[in-house]
Amino acid sequence: MPEVRLSRRQDSLIRDESGSPQSLRRNLDYDTLESLRQNHPAWRLLRSDHAPLVASFLHRAFVAPNNRVLPESELAEALEDELFTLRERLGDGSFPKRALEYLDDWAQPDRPWLRKFYREDSDEPHFDLMPATEKVIAWLGSLSERRFVGTESRLVTLLELLRQISTGAEDDPDQRINELQRRKRSIEREIEQVQNGHVPLLEETALMDRFQQFTEMSRDLLTDFREVDQNFRMLDRQIRERIALWEGSKKEVLEEFLGRRDAIADSPQGRSFRAFWDFLMARDRLDELTALLERALALPAIKDMAPDVRTRRVHYDWMDAGSHTQRTVAQLSHQLRRFLDDRAHLENRRIMELLRGIEKRALALRDAPPEGNVMEVAGIGADINLPMDRPMYQDTAKQLLSDTDIELGDEDLDTSVLYDQVVVDKSSLVDHIRRILQDRSQVTLQEICELRPLEHGLTELLAYLQLTTDPFDAVVDPDKTEVVFWRSEQVGSGSVTRAAKLPRVIFVR
Repeated sequence: MPEVRLSRRQDSLIRDESGSPQSLRRNLDYDTLESLRQNHPAWRLLRSDHAPLVASFLHRAFVAPNNRVLPESELAEALEDELFTLRERLGDGSFPKRALEYLDDWAQPDRPWLRKFYREDSDEPHFDLMPATEKVIAWLGSLSERRFVGTESRLVTLLELLRQISTGAEDDPDQRINELQRRKRSIEREIEQVQNGHVPLLEETALMDRFQQFTEMSRDLLTDFREVDQNFRMLDRQIRERIALWEGSKKEVLEEFLGRRDAIADSPQGRSFRAFWDFLMARDRLDELTALLERALALPAIKDMAPDVRTRRVHYDWMDAGSHTQRTVAQLSHQLRRFLDDRAHLENRRIMELLRGIEKRALALRDAPPEGNVMEVAGIGADINLPMDRPMYQDTAKQLLSDTDIELGDEDLDTSVLYDQVVVDKSSLVDHIRRILQDRSQVTLQEICELRPLEHGLTELLAYLQLTTDPFDAVVDPDKTEVVFWRSEQVGSGSVTRAAKLPRVIFVR
């Protein structure tokens, strides 16, 4: 194969994994495609002899159940079962390696189809799917023939997007009012038609068209989350490289880092993800999504399409993927701070090595000092004695011991107060939450405390927070805060209202 030389512009296009796909489409020349064929992990996967095994197994292990991270033992066991089945059908020599060897091969730098890493809370390696691999799996899924291919809903969606762009960029108040008036007249005409008994309904073809587009976009959204994670990691690596190659003073690098401490969250990718997360975490939006999905899946035309069973809970898959991305951003921020701490430790260690070197040289000169002055120090400090720094005189108090006899105290003292303990029945709290979740899909901690006020104050509130991990699944939204109130009895002053301000805690069914 002859060597392919790329221009600087083409090479940067290939190496920049977060580059614009539009730029790539504009440069589909021979040199660019040849470099992609040799270097891009997605193309390398398609060229691999084991591409059917890699794509089918990783689709079943990660994409189909929406698993974000899997431990090595669980993934190796599943792959070993897959290899055993294939060897029985294709022969023992078809896949000679062990499952762990295949997983390590798929996580090599020249074949980065999996990301192998160690979590902070575990000594076992974990694996995650790389964005390029998921793109290949999605593209392979699109190769199969579809019974129905809709186009009308895509045109309607494109037209609506252009309307939103045009309206959102219009800064002329008169133009905005004219557009709103036009939409108002259109809605009023539709209301008038319905009142007159003419209710326009979508045909089955239109329903199938729109539901197919919804299914494709929902799967694409799950696929994009891995690319969002990868983009965050790329941004984190760029900041690390900038800190590692910094040639200025420690003060300047700290100022640079502290000025960019929100670089990940404030990037275009981070702002877009935060807007998506805020939209999805709104309770009314989530309830609306659930109701609309149930209604759509109950339509006969949609039932005939035999949709995937996970479509009914796709919005909860979005929440799981979004929570994983939020944890990734928090972990990256924590690692950046620890990275700076490690650099400071190394600098301090270097200073101590220099001081020890000076001590060794001084000890070597002690027994055989050279002639003349070895070293001169002009003065290491100034003697400053400020009058206000000296403490005032205080007379030492003398303790006098009394010689009086010890008398017995009151015998009718009530000592039962010492044994009064506050006991919170967690099983009662669990039953209370389960009764609420029977009628709704989620409930906040504030609503739980409003339906049944706290009887034991802060102790009972802490018991509720312990239930967020076992036996319930809970989501914490750090961007929204709630206030929980309770009444506490005070001796001599009656009852007092107390409050606790904490991030929004949502218990999910």
